[in-house]
Amino acid sequence: MSDTRIVAARGPLSAEDLRGSGRRRRRERSIRGVFFGAASTAVVVSALIVLSLAGRALRFAVRVDPGALWTSGWFPRRGMYDLRTIFVGTFLVAGVAMVVAAPLGLGAAIYLSEYAKPRVRRWLKPGLETLAGIPSIVMGFFALAVISPDIVQKLASQATLFNLAAAGLGVGILIVPLVASVAEDSMHAVPNALREAAFGLGARRGGTSLRVVVPAAVSGIVAALIIGVSRAIGETMVVAVVAGGTGGSAFTLNIFHPGQTATAAMAALATGSDQVKGEALTFESLFFVGFLLFVMTLVLNMVSERFVRRLRKSF
Repeated sequence: MSDTRIVAARGPLSAEDLRGSGRRRRRERSIRGVFFGAASTAVVVSALIVLSLAGRALRFAVRVDPGALWTSGWFPRRGMYDLRTIFVGTFLVAGVAMVVAAPLGLGAAIYLSEYAKPRVRRWLKPGLETLAGIPSIVMGFFALAVISPDIVQKLASQATLFNLAAAGLGVGILIVPLVASVAEDSMHAVPNALREAAFGLGARRGGTSLRVVVPAAVSGIVAALIIGVSRAIGETMVVAVVAGGTGGSAFTLNIFHPGQTATAAMAALATGSDQVKGEALTFESLFFVGFLLFVMTLVLNMVSERFVRRLRKSF
């Protein structure tokens, strides 16, 4: 019997028939509720984090002497809250890390996507991603025992054992797999038709990789670099172990000298106690720095999302 005869035998379809069975609708609603709960939980947790930081951060901002925010260094137990010291140190470490991670990560991504055979790729990519699983405290000790004395101090005779350059190199090694993995996934998603068209026009593999695949995957590559920068800014243990700013740090622009970052400053100050001893606003300064880090990361993510979206429209 044809579909037309079946419809004629049953009569015209109603809106209730098109809605499906009640059991199926209830199952769909329950699944939608689970996913909505998961999404809402993430939003609620983020809001609670902001609220927990904002109160103490506002208290610090209202009570602190503005002159204490622009001093010769970050020594919160003495009432010296120089923000330049920790944020300049943060950007110096992140800059050194990206000098290492960007070329190595993108080079690894281009090789895995364009040159490696499928069998080699199946072995190399998991091995590269395993590097991301190294605990940061282990990388910190490696940077202190190997990178600083064997690399940094041999390149710069004035470098001390604890310095920002060694911390940046250690952080850079940690984020190489992150940059490589995200960039390689973006390049691997480029349609093979673009590669075949380039080969048909006489292009070699190197020219195809750099002039066809990389521009086509530029949004993913930029996203990988921005994620790497965010990871470098948020790294704590490597800098806490290697940079040398345990109790505080004087302001410096020299990467071969000891310094301090925002995350390591919080870790060094809060270690061992939930009520930090020192100046009256020492404890509140932790919340203020954490709030500034949150705002900085949020702005960076918003700008990067808009930039990546614009690149996608261009290409």
